[in-house]
Amino acid sequence: MHNRGLLEIEPTMIKVAVLGATGYTALEAIKLLLRHPEVTLVAATSRQKENTPLSSVHPSLVGRTDLLLENVAAESLGERADCIFGCLPHCASAEILPRLLATDTKVIDFSADYRLDDAETYQEWYDHDHPDKERLGSTAYGIPELFRDEIAKAQLVANPGCYASSAILPIAPLIKANCVELDDIIVDSKSGVSGAGRNPKLMTHFPECNESIVPYNVGRHRHTPEIEQIINRFTHSRPRVIFTPQLTPMDRGILSTIYLHPKQAMSEADVLSILDTFYKEEPFIRIVDHLPGTKDTAGSNFCDITVRVVGDRILLISCLDNLVKGAAGAAVQNFNVLFGLPETMGLL
Repeated sequence: MHNRGLLEIEPTMIKVAVLGATGYTALEAIKLLLRHPEVTLVAATSRQKENTPLSSVHPSLVGRTDLLLENVAAESLGERADCIFGCLPHCASAEILPRLLATDTKVIDFSADYRLDDAETYQEWYDHDHPDKERLGSTAYGIPELFRDEIAKAQLVANPGCYASSAILPIAPLIKANCVELDDIIVDSKSGVSGAGRNPKLMTHFPECNESIVPYNVGRHRHTPEIEQIINRFTHSRPRVIFTPQLTPMDRGILSTIYLHPKQAMSEADVLSILDTFYKEEPFIRIVDHLPGTKDTAGSNFCDITVRVVGDRILLISCLDNLVKGAAGAAVQNFNVLFGLPETMGLL
């Protein structure tokens, strides 16, 4: 009888709302949340699509949810949900999130608004005066493999940039091992078109991007200071990063090649040993011998990393799905850490 009574107890589900639910990363997050065994999706918002069925905006959700998109006050949303997945664009997010945080709900912010350490850098790269300066530099950065303890204690988590994740994850173990130079880090990244968002733009128009690889924002992409500042947390010495992103005619995926100078001669086996040791307990980091490709990680929360040594350079090669490990999957992983759940829940 005791066991039967336990079975009759309804589990307490964690109530989650998605703020700004019409984009690609929001859709990916919703798909993951709908299959998460501990989550009830209670709301999804949009200012432009109010009262529209969520499944009309995202037809892949037909039969999976009957939620209507809402346009509600932040305070109201915070009172209804235990956790908010904030999928608003940068600048807009920091205008709203302080009101959500005042309700004591937990927030995972997909925008760049809380990733950087200081308002001056934010102003320089985003050309916007940050409205919530006090939280900059103290917000947990959402790569659990590196900042798990900070995330577990946080109310607000800054979900990392997709390019930044593909660079920071392979670089961090070598930086922490103090075996590479900081003044000449080159990151060359190729990303699928979904990384540019759902709103149509000339460069993502099919005749423009199909059968063409195009570099953009060379030397001024906003993930550059993010990569530099996170590396700086391990070294207390600001690195010099040259970052070149390239738009690639595929839906999803990022392949990054990172060029580093070792402080002394190292073999591929030496570097692989450092990576293997650092990530041996991490379920979503796969250190591989082969050269990885974007199809290897498509639709998954994995980041695949390998190394080649060419001349006096270490080449780290990483790939991940920009919509999953680069966005929504990382957010669900952070959610699991926030609520003390197994990190792989809803992701494997």
